[in-house]
Amino acid sequence: MLKWQVTTEPSVEPVTLDEAKLNLRVDCDADDDLITALIVAARRSCEDYENRAYITQTITAKTFYLPDQIILPRPLLQSVTSVAYVDTAGDEQTLSSDLYDVDVYREPGQITRAYGENYPSVRGDVNGVTIVYKAGYGDASTDVPQETIQAIQLMIAHLYENRIAVTDVNMNILPMGVKYLLNKRVKTV
Repeated sequence: MLKWQVTTEPSVEPVTLDEAKLNLRVDCDADDDLITALIVAARRSCEDYENRAYITQTITAKTFYLPDQIILPRPLLQSVTSVAYVDTAGDEQTLSSDLYDVDVYREPGQITRAYGENYPSVRGDVNGVTIVYKAGYGDASTDVPQETIQAIQLMIAHLYENRIAVTDVNMNILPMGVKYLLNKRVKTV
């Protein structure tokens, strides 16, 4: 089982503060900090719903062994930075990139053992294998599909208008318009 977390957040958001304020029809600066936080929360909610990275971010995944195929969460895979493992002596090693192939075209992306190569023995420690990679549509908000940006805008508006919990039932459900826009693409994960 592969466990993962975002270790370097995107350098920009898919929606700017000015774009969010325009959509919300807010023309003062009093709520700028709140709206900025809502942009991040809305992006993360939409990413979690789709299990997808929008703007380039670094993800660190961990497992205990090196299988012949490792499917990496949060497409679109851009590149694999490193694969490290704990060898049988207990020392951390970096796996040579000659031993594996990276498929950035498949969605989700994956690492496979290179033809005719063998992986070294690993000790099998919990989280003994660490994979660091970059994922997302690209570095700019213009790389993100328009439906996704609109879904984030709807989520920002929903969070802005509903600052307190209105019910304790189904709080993890996205608003209908957000789900509609995010479900338009075929799910592959």
